[in-house]
Amino acid sequence: MVGLGNMGGRMTRRLVAAGHRVLGYDVDPARAAEIGCEPAASVADLAAEATVVLLSLPDSGVVERVVLGDGGLLQSCHEGQVVVDLGTSSPASTVRLHARFGERGVELLDAGISGGAVAAEAGSLTLMVGGSAQTLEDLAWVTDPIAASVVHMGAPGNGHLTKVLNNFLNAVSLAATSEVMVAARKAGLDLARVLDVLNSSSGVNFATQKRFPAIITGDYLEGGLTNALMTKDVALYVAALADLGVTSLNAAGPLASFGLANNLGYADQISNRVVDALGDAAGGVRLHSSDEHSEEDA
Repeated sequence: MVGLGNMGGRMTRRLVAAGHRVLGYDVDPARAAEIGCEPAASVADLAAEATVVLLSLPDSGVVERVVLGDGGLLQSCHEGQVVVDLGTSSPASTVRLHARFGERGVELLDAGISGGAVAAEAGSLTLMVGGSAQTLEDLAWVTDPIAASVVHMGAPGNGHLTKVLNNFLNAVSLAATSEVMVAARKAGLDLARVLDVLNSSSGVNFATQKRFPAIITGDYLEGGLTNALMTKDVALYVAALADLGVTSLNAAGPLASFGLANNLGYADQISNRVVDALGDAAGGVRLHSSDEHSEEDA
């Protein structure tokens, strides 16, 4: 596993618990020991020994540096090896890297993951995978410990394209629900009752069901996608639609919401904190009274 952060670290723990020998590499050398996998001194050392290389990295820029850079995977990989990009990467970049790996006899699968930190901890992620269907089937021993649902999406790049589409809807629902909940709080509505209504009405979505019942108690479900990465994912969506010749008319809202969060200092915090950025813009609103910066104290 290259990248032992919020998601990579959790998936690695699942693989170790399943009895697999896992080599781990991260820019923070202490993480491998904390997680319980064997540390690799470099990407090259890891690639020289591993039969399957998993990447859990923040964006295509980092993936390309790890793959194409000096001492990177492309120089160190060997024929018959499988590389699986578990991040949210540019589909166009993924297609290019698939061709480069293919020249070395290496199979690249793009496997976007969904479910967040909670699902990664439980081994119940959803994987949407592009590339060889046979290779994916052969990797069941890798995917079984980390995912409850594995869906083959077709050609190289399709896994990451599907993930980008999914993350856009995730961004829309989180940003829009944050706005609604800030308005409800400022109006003095009972937020638990608001969620009960939304979850039995046409406004129901993943954020109302899975995120906000915790957020209104002060639990932001730390450990997931940051505001900066959510902004990146929406930008990937806009770029992908441009490549497809499809006009994106609904990206402005989440770009504005998560962009505001970035500018207000929440860039490296979980994207659920976008509700606090919108609350700041509304005069210091917080959904939970336990926060020292709640509306009553603002």
